[in-house]
Amino acid sequence: MPECQNCGEFVTEQYVRVFTPEANEAHGPRVCPNCEDKLRDGAEVREARSSRQ
Repeated sequence: MPECQNCGEFVTEQYVRVFTPEANEAHGPRVCPNCEDKLRDGAEVREARSSRQ
């Protein structure tokens, strides 16, 4: 079963095909929708910003 490299949560094969770069496919996605501390930003992954000021 594929897992997120950041939080270890299960992700679907379809998610892996869409959001994992081909060179990194064997390792799973770098970040998933369950990650609270990181976000996808185009082709990059960045720290999540707090909505509170």
